[in-house]
Amino acid sequence: MNNTFDVIIVGGSFAGLSAAMALGRSHRKVLIIDSGLPCNRQTPHAHNLITHDGEKPSSIAAEAKKQVLNYPSVSFEYGTATRLSGQNKAFEIETGNGMIYKTQKVLFTTGVKDQMPDITGFAECWGVSALHCPYCHGYEVSHQPLGILANGDVGYHMTTLINNWSKDLSLFTNGVSQLNGEQTQKLQSKGIRIVEKPVAAFDHDKGQIKNLVFEDKTSQLLTAVFARLPFTQHCDLPQKAGCEITADGFIKTDDFKRTSIPGIFAAGDNTSMMRSLSVAIAAGSVAGAIINAEMIEEAF
Repeated sequence: MNNTFDVIIVGGSFAGLSAAMALGRSHRKVLIIDSGLPCNRQTPHAHNLITHDGEKPSSIAAEAKKQVLNYPSVSFEYGTATRLSGQNKAFEIETGNGMIYKTQKVLFTTGVKDQMPDITGFAECWGVSALHCPYCHGYEVSHQPLGILANGDVGYHMTTLINNWSKDLSLFTNGVSQLNGEQTQKLQSKGIRIVEKPVAAFDHDKGQIKNLVFEDKTSQLLTAVFARLPFTQHCDLPQKAGCEITADGFIKTDDFKRTSIPGIFAAGDNTSMMRSLSVAIAAGSVAGAIINAEMIEEAF
């Protein structure tokens, strides 16, 4: 039947497309359901991805989708999965437009939703000059005035990391510093400024920060700011289905991307703090292969 699939993949970005390719090449009937809202949609360039370094993420994803859909057993639907029921080998997924699909296995590659701080202009800069990963974006802003927007242990760790890319650093704690004495002394000994003034706004031009503006109306010139934001799962269906969530808020999986619920898999940013295209692609490839192998074992 047209509404019955071997595997339904919820989330059609890099991890989902990678899994779909592995499954399509295994002659599995696959449906990808995707909302069209990847977390990197504002990011102008992807880096640290061999053969695609410097390309626009949406362009890479569009080519990947085109290649995946060349496999006749794979189909794609724009939409949102709103309900999941059933059990291994007999799941049912309903979408926002009322369609109901049946599937043996479900893979969630739905990513996470970053929680933006209440700072004017930050959301517009996120992924452009407000950055999460120095391996993805650090090289392009090397040896320039950089900021870290964080506090406490997280702020200290991030500052020691970013120090590899630039020595012109400021740690913005956005209020009273929660660093301990040893951390404060260590950063100051490296010439790193610790700024406790509350941040009011990112003064920017189309997402490119020019100045960090404080509540006291003073400002500081910067090229980029690194931040580690709190997040929520982009899709709550795995948790509603009983999938275990880690203390850090990720879907818990084993090395083969299996969740705690038989037949439900997860891969990509929703399972790991290693948020990069290469890691997501690799995770999706593993998930696709293991799902196919599990189905073979169950049917043989």
